[in-house]
Amino acid sequence: MAEDLYRVELSASFLERLDAIEAFLTEADAGFAFDDLLAELRATVIPNLARFPRIGRRYLDNPPQSAEALAQLAKLPAGAAGALREYLHGDYLMLYAALDAHAKVVLLSIRHHRQLSFDFARLWPGENAGGPR
Repeated sequence: MAEDLYRVELSASFLERLDAIEAFLTEADAGFAFDDLLAELRATVIPNLARFPRIGRRYLDNPPQSAEALAQLAKLPAGAAGALREYLHGDYLMLYAALDAHAKVVLLSIRHHRQLSFDFARLWPGENAGGPR
């Protein structure tokens, strides 16, 4: 029996973060680390999310405490916050949405695990982007 795979998409904000990571690592003469990150995304992260879309920890299991982050979460479309998950792979923490109704995972952002929180206002482009409703 064939297993049902979710489609994994990279959002514009995820691609922007990858560009920033590449620029930082290139400037630090560590371009090889960016190549390694891309290889890990292709070989491990994306296949894992396609097979196991709920592999990451629910973002709201440990909700943010700052008023700013809570205000950003409140602005998300209905049901969107519940779809948010975090996936830690190596030194990187990824924020993604597992959209069961669409059999789709959308990678929203990627950060080094020591960086600060995610910017939700920029990550969720609105209801026209196929996000949860």
